[in-house]
Amino acid sequence: MSEATYNYKVVRQFSVMTVVWGIVGMLVGVIVAAQLAFPELINGIPWLSYGRLRPLHTNAVIFAFGGSALFATSYYVVQRTCQTRLWGGPLVPLTFWGWNLIIVLAAITLPLGFTSGKEYAELEWPIDLLIAVVWVAYAIVFFGTIATRKVKHIYVANWFYGAFILTIAVLHIVNSMAIPASLTKGYSLYHGAIDAMVQWWYGHNAVGFFLTAGFLGMMYYFVPKQAGRPVYSYRLSVVHFWALISTYMWAGPHHLHYTALPNWASTAGMVFSLILLAPSWGGMINGIMTLSGAWHKLRTDPILKFLIVSLSFYGMSTFEGPMMSIKTVNALSHYTDWTVGHVHAGALGWVAMVSIGSLYYLIPRMFGKTEMFSKGLVELHFWISTIGVVLYIASMWIAGVMQGLMWRAVNADGTLTYSFIESVERTYPFYYVRLLGGILFLSGMFLMAYNVLKTMSDARPADDAIPAEAAH
Repeated sequence: MSEATYNYKVVRQFSVMTVVWGIVGMLVGVIVAAQLAFPELINGIPWLSYGRLRPLHTNAVIFAFGGSALFATSYYVVQRTCQTRLWGGPLVPLTFWGWNLIIVLAAITLPLGFTSGKEYAELEWPIDLLIAVVWVAYAIVFFGTIATRKVKHIYVANWFYGAFILTIAVLHIVNSMAIPASLTKGYSLYHGAIDAMVQWWYGHNAVGFFLTAGFLGMMYYFVPKQAGRPVYSYRLSVVHFWALISTYMWAGPHHLHYTALPNWASTAGMVFSLILLAPSWGGMINGIMTLSGAWHKLRTDPILKFLIVSLSFYGMSTFEGPMMSIKTVNALSHYTDWTVGHVHAGALGWVAMVSIGSLYYLIPRMFGKTEMFSKGLVELHFWISTIGVVLYIASMWIAGVMQGLMWRAVNADGTLTYSFIESVERTYPFYYVRLLGGILFLSGMFLMAYNVLKTMSDARPADDAIPAEAAH
């Protein structure tokens, strides 16, 4: 391929795999939700048990679906905004094939019960090493492209993508350090409260940098593009960036209130979580206000609906998170389904919807089209997804608060008012609603897959020419 064109091949590959892994990850999620609603559903099959499928679901949605979306969009955005072809030659396909190999290995090992037991970092040490190799290759490609750019300015979306790439490398390598005992088992280098601390420094920043900073890069490129308007405030975007990345790092200990972790450490995590509200909402306002002068487009543009509603869920999740980090609120919410609702408000409402909106913009352009095969299907997808998310999170909020209140209720003599099993029984109606919400969201992904296939069916892969004279 000529150096005078952008490298869209890898963008196409990751875009298509985003849809595929989205369906796989969410299908496993629906199975897991069905197991909680109908406990006898899968009985006696160990590799389909809840304890093995749940980490498969989280890894598939976060790293397979979310990761593929980040690879696709970052590779597209960095080329377009730097007006240069992806740097790194053979490293580019290595990131695609390497990442998908990791996902396949995860899909094999987790149901077999090979796990480190660390949330969002369950994969065993050989796969962890492979992740580190692929991620370093990704960093070399991304920053090499920025280093060889034709334009002087580095667009803000690349700042967020760059911060996410560097931080995830550090988080993964430090948290996954282990002493191998066999090919399928390693033991963490840390122990006790220190292990917990390192794990949640990683765990919350898997949320903060993988699921937030990376997708904010997406927001800062695709919202202005789809709206046909410049970013509302470039100054605010710079403040948003520095404030976010300097505070998110320290929020992890709020997962460890009322544990063996020293009180000062969990309090520090809480304080930083509360501070995070400001930059998070600054970013949300910046994204939504980009529509100033173009609000009418929301009536007719379903892609814009995806992008703007995702920002609304981002704002809601980043208000809810700091509130749940407050010790008195956490005493009610921890270990309940409220946390599950919060996570999915972020994962489905923010991450999935901004990814879907960005892909609906991206995919036609990757195949020489101006728009998707069916605008009506995009609209239908939007409404199905939105209703699905609302049903999911509302049911889990109600269930979670109810569980928290039942668990802490005591009689006059100090005995518990309710047994644990009574709280489980009362939760069942909400599990049915959650299952319905999950099925709706999954149905939307199948609609998307059909729309993408039809868009690709009579199209030729496009590789746009790089402008000879770059604007400075």
